[in-house]
Amino acid sequence: MSNSDRADLLARMMLSRECDRRSGLTLRQGNAWFAISSAGHEAFAALGDVLTGADHVFPHYRDRAIAMARGMTVEDVARDLMGKADSHSGGRSMTSHFSHRPGNVVSVASPTASQCLPAAGAAWAAKLRGDGSAVLCSLGEASSRQGEFFEALAFAVQNALPLVFLIADNGYGISTPTRDMNPRSLGLLPADRLSVVDGSDPDAVRAAGQNAFDRARNGFGPVVLWCELDRLESHSSSDDHKLYRPEAELASLRDPISRYAASLIADCVVTQEWVDARRSEIADEVEQTFTRVASEPAADVKSVSEHLFGSSSVSLPAPQVSGGTMVAAVNSALRAGLDRYPEMIVFGEDVADPKGGVFGFTKGLDRSRVINSPLAEATIVGAAVGLAAAGMRPVVELQFVDFVGPAWNQITGQLTTLRWRSLSDWTCPVVMYAPWGAYLPGGGIWHSQSNESLFTHLPGLRVVVPSTPEDTEAAFTAAFAGEDPTLILLPKHLMRRRCEPAASSGVGARIVRPGSEVTIVTWGNGVELAVEAADRLEVSPEIIDLRWLVPWDRETVAASLRRTGRLVVVQEDGRTSSFGATVIAELAGADDDFYSLLAPPRLVAKDDVHIPFHPDLERAVLPGVDDVVAAVRSVLI
Repeated sequence: MSNSDRADLLARMMLSRECDRRSGLTLRQGNAWFAISSAGHEAFAALGDVLTGADHVFPHYRDRAIAMARGMTVEDVARDLMGKADSHSGGRSMTSHFSHRPGNVVSVASPTASQCLPAAGAAWAAKLRGDGSAVLCSLGEASSRQGEFFEALAFAVQNALPLVFLIADNGYGISTPTRDMNPRSLGLLPADRLSVVDGSDPDAVRAAGQNAFDRARNGFGPVVLWCELDRLESHSSSDDHKLYRPEAELASLRDPISRYAASLIADCVVTQEWVDARRSEIADEVEQTFTRVASEPAADVKSVSEHLFGSSSVSLPAPQVSGGTMVAAVNSALRAGLDRYPEMIVFGEDVADPKGGVFGFTKGLDRSRVINSPLAEATIVGAAVGLAAAGMRPVVELQFVDFVGPAWNQITGQLTTLRWRSLSDWTCPVVMYAPWGAYLPGGGIWHSQSNESLFTHLPGLRVVVPSTPEDTEAAFTAAFAGEDPTLILLPKHLMRRRCEPAASSGVGARIVRPGSEVTIVTWGNGVELAVEAADRLEVSPEIIDLRWLVPWDRETVAASLRRTGRLVVVQEDGRTSSFGATVIAELAGADDDFYSLLAPPRLVAKDDVHIPFHPDLERAVLPGVDDVVAAVRSVLI
């Protein structure tokens, strides 16, 4: 580095520190509610000199210096602190949850280390494109005990991804000393991928960072930069580190700015007068900017629901009339999607030929773009988030929806929130599909769950449960063309059932059978129950297959209810806190629809019990045709 470059680096470090100082004052003035200090981590500003414009950064919440090196301004920092309308999140994310689309700084989520798998996905995208870019993923040493860090490291090693993990080891996880529990001290990190750095020395950080990125870009795979430094202030404005850190320790903390300034003065790069003058100039700039931003408006509360979803209007091909099975429909849709979207890949357990998935969904598809994942659901979904954020179109198979648990952190923390928390700067058009539901004897507890209400509860996720091959293909086609994460749940009981050809509009609810005396609303396996029940009834029910649960076609259901005056909702999911209960509550809570009711609505649902293995026990807990018949007759009395 030239002398002018080193002086500029010191000034950038001082700017980050002054933003910290001013943040504390702003908090005490009542113009902010929470603050997280980056003091002690400023040497990481040097990494801005080794990153290219095409690189992505998945930062840590103490990475103000890195975010500013990637283009975040003092104005951006002030707006982030005070949650202003023009901040990167419009006041939706906590302060220091950095995001800066022009600098490829990907929005931070609070669950620690949850950025690791998306970072691996973005690095995978870089490798697939061969564009020479790399990814920086930053986290604290306490967070490096999270399982997702190890999954991300394993995936990056497996695929030789251009990914550098930056571990800021300040010795504490809030108040807990981490010296004897972090993975480095336990000897769990590969020695050939580990570089231990003095994180308070920006020259050392820059040199180690340059070496790490050179190795990562040249095919070596991931490198872990383990940076030892000191957290100079409390964990956050809600913490007081004097309560748990010894006085002697606090007195001996290393300040990277004062150390670097002393080094540059000793090398005759700058003078003390230069340092003092530059610090004063920076303080004036930051004060003026924070004061100006404090008078800016917060976001309009009426806008808080915006950016949950992208555009709902997508151009779809003509409806298909194919017949066959749902398995064949999935295969056909995936084949067409791979042909239409060159940026699409399919990722999941056992999906590549010769297996082609445990249900055969991916049999015979392009092996270069249908890729087997490790047996790790968090990796599957987390990598997909990073792929999507980097501009790819990932389609992921979860072998059974019952095994979604390990991926839940990624689904709730990253996948469904990314667009909303970044005001659509970052989007996540991931398509997930999974076998779903029971009525297939022998599945037991972990191969028979439906639990769609778990997913419909998550804002920002589209959910569809088709019941015909045509609706299945239409659901995939719409999801591929859309801009949002979409979950397609495929009823196992219906997958291999050969159906007569039928048309599908692909959107909204479908009236399976017109009727005039009672409205039966259902989806998935419930459609078969409703049709069989109708064949046994003496009345004429109107059967509606919702298909899409998010968003659900309320208008079609409400119009039917106004005609019939009676409502029965049929689901196989458990009764309590279910989507069927939501449908009834939505309709009963609206005056126009409530006053159309001639009888109390009924919910046909599974008992609140797990699904057992023996077929007789399974039948005993699942709703059956007799239950639907009884419910319809009860609303007609």
